[in-house]
Amino acid sequence: MTANAEPGPASGNGPVGVSGPAKSLWLHLLAISSAVGGGALLLTGLAALLLDGQAAALSSLFGGALVIAFFAISLLVGHFGGRNHSSGAIGLFAATYFVKVVGFAVVLFAIGAPAWLHGRWFLIGAVVTVVFWQAAEIYGFSKARLQIYNDPETTEGGTDV
Repeated sequence: MTANAEPGPASGNGPVGVSGPAKSLWLHLLAISSAVGGGALLLTGLAALLLDGQAAALSSLFGGALVIAFFAISLLVGHFGGRNHSSGAIGLFAATYFVKVVGFAVVLFAIGAPAWLHGRWFLIGAVVTVVFWQAAEIYGFSKARLQIYNDPETTEGGTDV
């Protein structure tokens, strides 16, 4: 869009079209991030299998699966909680994050490290999954079309109020 003082087509004051209601942003992000994170995790598991064997591959897959579960819970809370109580979504995310961190820590400390767990590949699988998951979420958010202003109200004559 250009100002009328600049070269190029004149700016207009015509109506701006609407794209309609958005489907669930959170479920869309979950699908994209899960696909990208899962693909990266499979490649990491394959590298672990080729370099250090089956235990390393399982360790890598286990680390990445925990990351996927950790982040998926947040997106599901955003989907269900944000739809019913949008003004409290940030509070829901913060509370969910706290519960997840404490819950996963308790589970991991209670179970302990299995004998087959290869620590280095567990960490590599988790880190690679986090990086690719977050990149996919950022991409998904960048493509989201969120309405930030209310549509103008129209009168019976079809003019904006």
